[in-house]
Amino acid sequence: MKTKLKIALMALLVAGMSSCTDDDNFMQTRQEGSFELTGPDAGATVTLTPDLSTNPALTISWKPATYTTPTEINYTVQVSGTSDFETFTSFSSVTTLSRTLTVEELNGAAIAAGLEADVPGTLNVRVMASIGNEQSDPMYSNVMAFTVTAYVTYPFKDLYLVGNAAPTGWDNNADTNHYPLFRDGADANLYRYTGYFAAGEFKLIGKSGSWVPQYGFSGGNIVAKLAESDPDPATMQVATAGYYALVVNLNDNTYTFEPFDASGAATYATIGIIGTSTPQEWTADTDMTKSTIDPHMWFISNQFLTAGGELKFRADNDWAVNWGGPTSFSGVGSPGGSNIPIGIAVDGNYDVWFNDLTGMYIYIPTE
Repeated sequence: MKTKLKIALMALLVAGMSSCTDDDNFMQTRQEGSFELTGPDAGATVTLTPDLSTNPALTISWKPATYTTPTEINYTVQVSGTSDFETFTSFSSVTTLSRTLTVEELNGAAIAAGLEADVPGTLNVRVMASIGNEQSDPMYSNVMAFTVTAYVTYPFKDLYLVGNAAPTGWDNNADTNHYPLFRDGADANLYRYTGYFAAGEFKLIGKSGSWVPQYGFSGGNIVAKLAESDPDPATMQVATAGYYALVVNLNDNTYTFEPFDASGAATYATIGIIGTSTPQEWTADTDMTKSTIDPHMWFISNQFLTAGGELKFRADNDWAVNWGGPTSFSGVGSPGGSNIPIGIAVDGNYDVWFNDLTGMYIYIPTE
């Protein structure tokens, strides 16, 4: 009997200890008040430039938040265009007492907040403290305002093929899937297109659905029509169907157009994009569409891409053949090259193009 009584008392004691432990855990997630930002200085001014996108732009620092029982605290920086934070951009959490935003991160927050590029505007920053992965018991710092000058997130000019020698013919509606020239990653005024041309003629346009601007060809020189009142420039004549390499240089308005031998080039059943900026991240490819005109040209229309990530192109859902490169928005992917930094400041939809003959890629925002 005594043994049974001891066991019962022990069970009650353990239950009591367990109850205290549960209560301790509950108390652990109670905050005691707000906490203060220590940086940046109020009224700080930051000017952002796209050529420094990976550089540090602004460091936000703060005093520790206080909870009733010591526990690890997560801190999340939030940036908004308004002081009431009705909408805001959040950045990845830290457990330290500061977080540095890169130029690309801060520019993305500025554009998302509605700031106009190249015009100084006001942003507000605060920090949220919380417990655990579920961001329990959030506590907020004071709000600090600062001035930022953002940059245009896509400051590039695009060129597209149009004409009966081009894949989409003379159709020039706004929703026509015109094939773009591939812009050089280092020189934004240098464009290339290596692919199949039918016998006929073609020009270049700057925007689907519009004939202004348009670009023609004359004796090695590019001739531009920049206004409706300008005369139409001459077309490029293609006497024999086949593969050609077109190079357009808008720095000096010159071009070359030469035959290209594609007879020994490999062809692939599928090519896809993969990486943290793509829907399935690194777990699986998002397959591209192979052109019915040119088996070396691939595209995805209106593809959602995530800001701040990276991507690569690869063949046949495998890493045996893949392409990567160092430049955002456009460039040349080399076999087995580095992950492509996405470069975009705000999540959005893009037309993505890839040429497996040259490894060139480009992704263009949809409107």
